[in-house]
This record gives sequence, structure tokens and C-alpha cells, in this order.
Amino acid sequence: MRISDTTIEKILTSSGLIAAEQIDALKQEAIDLKSSIQEVVLKKKITDETTLTKAFAQYLQIPYIELTPREIPVDVLNKIPEQVARQYRAVLFKIDPDGTNHLAMDDPDDIQAVNFLEKEIGANTKIYIATSQNIVAALEAYHSNVNDELDKVMDIAIQPDNSQNEKVSTADIDEKSPIAKTVNILLEYAIRSNTSDIHIEPRENFVQIRYRIDGILKEVNRLPKNVLSALISRIKILSNLKIDEHRIPQDGRFKINVAGKQYALRVSTLPVADGEKLVMRILDESNQAVRLESLGPWGQPLKLLKEAITSPNGMVLVTGPTGSGKSTSLFSILSSLNTPSVNISTIEDPVEYRIPGVNQTQTNDKAGMTFANGLRSLLRQDPNIIMVGEVRDSETADLSVQAALTGHLVFSTLHTNDAATCLPRLLDMGIEPFLIASTIRVVVGQRLVRCLNKKTRKLYQPTEQEKQMIVKLFKLKPGQNFSYIHELEKQAAAEGIGGDTPLGTDENGIKNLWLADKDDNINGATAGYLSRVGIYEVLHNSVNIQKLIMNNATSNQIQEQAVAEGMITMQADGLIKALRGETTIEEIIRATKE
Repeated sequence: MRISDTTIEKILTSSGLIAAEQIDALKQEAIDLKSSIQEVVLKKKITDETTLTKAFAQYLQIPYIELTPREIPVDVLNKIPEQVARQYRAVLFKIDPDGTNHLAMDDPDDIQAVNFLEKEIGANTKIYIATSQNIVAALEAYHSNVNDELDKVMDIAIQPDNSQNEKVSTADIDEKSPIAKTVNILLEYAIRSNTSDIHIEPRENFVQIRYRIDGILKEVNRLPKNVLSALISRIKILSNLKIDEHRIPQDGRFKINVAGKQYALRVSTLPVADGEKLVMRILDESNQAVRLESLGPWGQPLKLLKEAITSPNGMVLVTGPTGSGKSTSLFSILSSLNTPSVNISTIEDPVEYRIPGVNQTQTNDKAGMTFANGLRSLLRQDPNIIMVGEVRDSETADLSVQAALTGHLVFSTLHTNDAATCLPRLLDMGIEPFLIASTIRVVVGQRLVRCLNKKTRKLYQPTEQEKQMIVKLFKLKPGQNFSYIHELEKQAAAEGIGGDTPLGTDENGIKNLWLADKDDNINGATAGYLSRVGIYEVLHNSVNIQKLIMNNATSNQIQEQAVAEGMITMQADGLIKALRGETTIEEIIRATKE
């Protein structure tokens, strides 16, 4: 997107992004730097590219759009040759039944480009504007078949032999080798598919490549067994690991750029029966913190959580198994609290999300930097807010509670099945009941479930037998409880959960549900689903809950009291989101079953 200085002056003042008297200073700075006003505005972070693009769209009276690369049909995309699309930074993303073309560009003010593209695809074209970064990401959709590209590379890869422990030469793994290209292809396709983890796993006769997409592992390719050593060695070199060490696990990290965004790859190797297994966790370092509301909490749980995170002291615990989104929730919370007037310090293993302005410390057990030792050091750094990556032992638990007692707001995670189980777990760690009762503000239990693809999902009316099964699975009773669910769904609808989706219940029970289209498998997404959303329960440490803690109550007793006081359980939250068309009953059962 290139905006002339004259135009950007009008946009900045008319949209209120900058005061009219500041324009002269901007113009002079642009002259001094020999750059455009647009470049100065973005460099000084007066506004961001998205906001500026939206303002430009309004000025041009052209609709703004945010493209989702995985949702663009390949046959539509290919109506414009890749070379042409990249030259003019344009993406054809939809064709209507009447033949109308929908074309996104980052510079629709380029009349010459528009004219050329209309000759290519037809004059019946509607033009949209998107950010440059969004266009670059969407252009990556041209490479949609990982198997085809890998097959081309494998044709010239290492010649077959059945040796599992073949020696790897420098030529096998240098930057221009087929193995290096294979690694690049695997990484690029993983990122385009919104993969969280890449698994490279040796089997008896082949190397299995699997991606974890939306929480589900999916096999994407099988490579010849003889490439394993070179493949692992190439990734070890990138991660600064020892390539001749195969007997013990190793951990490393490296960074790459794909489609204009930087990603960190966290690498873990492990000796297994058939060779050496390697897993790469993909972390998008350019990601901005998502607003807490966008992660999934709503209504009373969101209100309780917001009250707790703005307390001057105390402890907020987030619970759930590995991969349930705990780190993302804490990242969102800390980012919302991150201001120049607050000192936030963390001790993590590992540091997954970088937050500008926050002091983040990585644990290092070999050097003696454990959670407990790190926390002791943090307390001498004059913090207002502390985040401990995980409460793993009684020493860390005790130090965290003491920090919460002495005027600090402490955040941490705990591996328990639900929020209620967290409190007895602290008792098991040797924390005195009165300390737990006086420091804990809220406990958040969460899981991640796959979101339905709203363009392909199907409305479904369950049979009476299926309705009864749902009632049984979610431990609901006909009558009062379904009236309660109906009222919750109406509240969720009013808060925008599920958009304008029709209500799935009435006072008498379930009317309809939504199903995933199993034939929908766009650009690597799990069939019928796109992305994920959280389901939550927020247990408020009320006076009655505190009394139960003091009396060493069980998790079941605490759960019953919390529900009696209005806590929406994870299953109930999931049921509401399924009724609103955000996900499915099957997903909720998969994520919450014990």
C-alpha cells in the first residue's frame, strides 16, 4: 500500500488519527529522513498498518477485508497466475455464481494494475483493500500441496539404502541440499496450515511426518527411512544442537521468516526404538496479544476474571492439561496489565511469548535457576505483578503464596482437571488452608475446542433419543436446568457469542444443533473446523468456598458449592458454545471427558 503524502495528510486529519497542527512536524521529519509521511507514521507507531489501511479504504470508498488464506479455494486462486498475483500484490479469493470476481489488493489506487488484472479475470470484478501483510500471507496459499513439493525434492534426495545409521556428509545437509529444501517445505506448509507442532517420527520402514492442527495430529507425509539421519541433522544444525549425539534428548531453538512474519521453532529430540524422534513447536513471534474476550470467556466468568486480575494483590491460578491454552490466557492477561507504571516479572519454562516491557526469565535447572530460585530473585526486583510459569512443587507453591500475601499480584498455572481440584492440590503440596483461603482470588479451568467452519457447518435437528443422551452426558435435569441453559444461551447471544446464529434451545430443551461438514478440508484444516476457542470455568473464592477450604473439603464439595453459587462449568460453557454454533457437542465431550 502506497499512499501519497497529500492523501495521507487528509486521511490522518479527517479520521482523527492525528491533530492538524502535528502534520507540519511529520512532513519535516519525512523530508529529513528522505522518506514518505506514510513510512514516518508507521515507524513512529502513530498508528498501525491495519488502522491506516481501514482509513485509506474509507477514503477511497473501497471495502476493507481480512483474508483467511486457508479459506480461499485453490481453483479460484489459480485464476490469476502466481507470478502475476505477486507482481501486483493481488489475490482473487471468491467467485460468485453470477460470475462476479472478488479481488483483494494492497494498492487498489494503482489503476494500471487494476486494468491489467481485469483483462486477466474479467471486468465483472469487485475490488477490496487488504493490508500488505495480509496479502503476502494470502499469496502463500498458492503452495497448497505439501506432498507434491516434497515428492519433487525427494526425487533428487539421498539414494535409497536401508541403513538406519548412515553417515551424513556436509553436502547432504548444506543450505542448497535436497534435505535443506525438505526442511524448508515442511516448515512453510506447517505455518500455512496453522500448525502448532511438527512431529518427525521414525518408523520401521519410513519416516512419518505429522502436523498438529487445531489440537489434532494429522499425518501429512511419509518420507524414505534413509533420509532420517540427514533430516534430523539439518534441524539440529539450525537449532545449534550436537549432530553426533543420538543417545540423550536435546532441546534447542531457531527462528525463520515466512510470509513476512517471524516464527520461533522450539526443538526437542528424543531417542526411540527406530531412531531419533524430533518435535518442533511453532511460536508466532509477531503475534499481538489477543483480547481476553476473544479467547472465549463471557458473562459472569469474564466479569469475575477481570475483577481478579485488577486486584492489588492475591493469586490467580489457571488450570488445565498441556495444550489447553493456559499460556495464551496468561499472555493476554499480562499484556492487558502491561503499562509503564507497573513492573511485571516472569519466570517461565520456556519463554513462549515475548511481551515488550515485561521482564521474562527462562528457567535453567543445570545452572540452578529453578522456578523456586527464580521466584526468590524476582521478589528482590521490586515487582508489582509476578507470573510463575507453573507451580510444580511445594517450595514454588509456598513462595508464590507468600508473594501474594506480601502485596504482589501473582499468576501461575497448575495441572489439574478442573478449577475445584486445584485447591485441594495446594493442600497436598503442604500449603496451610488459611493461606489458600486468604490469597486465592479465582481459579480458572480451561480447555481448547475446535471451532466450526461457519461457511460449511450444517444445521441439525437431533432426535428425541439424541436429546436425552445429551441431557445425560451433560448431567442436566429436564425442567429447571434446561430453563437455566436457555437463559444462559440468550445471554451469550446478547454478548455476541455465535453472532446471529438462531437460538438452539427454548424453555423445553434443545431445538437444534450444528454439525461439521466432514468433507470440508480446506488447505490442511481439520475437516469441518477452523481454529480453536476456549471453554472456561471461573471459580470465585467466596466466603463459603473459603470455609470449605479451611475444613479440608474435597474437590467435589468445592465444585458443588461453586455451582450452587452460579459457577458455569466448562461443560456448560461448551454446551452453550455448541448451541450457538461455535463448536460441536462431540468436541466438548472430547475436550472435557475425564
